[in-house]
Amino acid sequence: MEASDGTEEPPLPLALPRFQVSEEFGFLLPNPLTELPAPYGPWMDIAHQLPQLITSHQLRSRVHQMPQLSTQHLRGREELHLAHLVLSFITMGYVWQEGEEGTVQVLPRNLAVPYWEVSQALGLPPILSHADFVLANWRRKDPNGNLDTILTLPGGESLRGFILVTLLVEKAAVPGIKAIPRALGAILQRDEETLLRALQELAGAIEAMSEALRRMHDHVDPEVFYSVIRIFLSGWKDNPAMAQGLIYQGVSPEPMAFSGGSAAQSTVLHAFDELLGICHHQDSAAFLLRMREYMPPAHRAFVEEIRGAASLRQLVLRSGDARLRAAFNRCVSSLADFRSYHIAIVTKYIAVAAAKAKARRAEPGSSAGKAPSALEDKGTGGSHIFSFLKSIRDTTREGMISA
Repeated sequence: MEASDGTEEPPLPLALPRFQVSEEFGFLLPNPLTELPAPYGPWMDIAHQLPQLITSHQLRSRVHQMPQLSTQHLRGREELHLAHLVLSFITMGYVWQEGEEGTVQVLPRNLAVPYWEVSQALGLPPILSHADFVLANWRRKDPNGNLDTILTLPGGESLRGFILVTLLVEKAAVPGIKAIPRALGAILQRDEETLLRALQELAGAIEAMSEALRRMHDHVDPEVFYSVIRIFLSGWKDNPAMAQGLIYQGVSPEPMAFSGGSAAQSTVLHAFDELLGICHHQDSAAFLLRMREYMPPAHRAFVEEIRGAASLRQLVLRSGDARLRAAFNRCVSSLADFRSYHIAIVTKYIAVAAAKAKARRAEPGSSAGKAPSALEDKGTGGSHIFSFLKSIRDTTREGMISA
C-alpha cells in the first residue's frame, strides 16, 4: 500500500498468510485433500489398508510389490502434503511392522525415492512428523462439523482420538496465534490498549488449549497408546531400537537418522514462547531448536520472525502498567499450567503405562513381550521426556514479571 507522498508504508508485522498460517485454522492445513490423483492409486490403496496390513504382517510384502511412481504429477501444496502423509504412514508401518525386535535397515527404493522427493519439495524431513500426523491428517466427516482422520494406523479408536484431540488443541490455539501480529503491531505503535486486548486473547487461547487436552482421557486408552500406537511415532535418531538409522535406498548409501513425531514439533508453543520471551535452559532449548526442522519451513520462519521482533517483555516492564503486567503474567502462568497438564498426561500414558507393561512382562508365562521398551524413559522425538518437560515448564514459570 502506497502512502500519499509516494513512500511505502511498512507492512503489518507478521501477516499470517505470508507464513501459510490460516486465520481460521492456524497451523492446521486448511481443508486437506483426501485423495491423490489417479496415477497414485497404488499408494492410496496401501495407505487405506494400513492397520490390517500391519497387524497381518503383510505390509512389507505389499510395499515390495508397489510400482515406483514418479512424483512429477503432484501439483500444489495440498497434493504434496497428502503425498507426504501417505508415504510417511506407509514408511512408519514398514519400519515398525514387526515391533522393535524386527526393524529394517533399508527403506526400499520404490518408497524411499518418491518420499525423499516429496519431502524435499515441502522442506520436511522424510519421516512422520506432527505436520503430517495432525496438521494434514483431518477431514470433515459430515456437514455437522464432526471430524475424522484421513489415514490411520493400528490403535483403532484410541489412535483416532489421539490425533483428533491433538488437532483440537491446535484449533483452540488459533485466537492466540491471531493475537501475535496484533500484539507486535501494538508494541511498535506503543498502543497499550490494543496490546492488552491481544494478551487477553492469547491467555484465553492457552486456557482453551488446556481444556481441549483434557479430552485425551475420554478418547485414548493408555495401554493401547503405550503398547500399540507409540512405536509408530518413533523415529530412528536417539532410539536404541534403530541405533544405526535407516538407509533410504536410491537416495543415499549412508543411513540417515530422524527424530520421531513429538508435540515439540508443534509450532504453537514455539511461537508463544518467543512472543513472551521465555528462555529455556541450554539442553532443552537445543532440542526445541532441532524440532523446528520438522515444521513446514513457512511456520519455522513465522517463529523466527517473532524471535527477531521488538520485545514484548521489555515493553511491559517499561510501561509500569499493572493491567499489562497482569495480562502478561496470565499468559505465562497459563502456558506453565498447560505444560504441567501435559506432564500429567505423559505420566499417565507413558510412565504408568510403561510400569504396567514391565510388570506384565515379568509375570510367569507372560506373552506380553510385544510392548516396546526402547523408549521407556524417552519421548518419541528422542528427548529424556520428564527432565525435558519439567525443565521447560519451570523455565516458563520463571518468565513471570514480579510486581
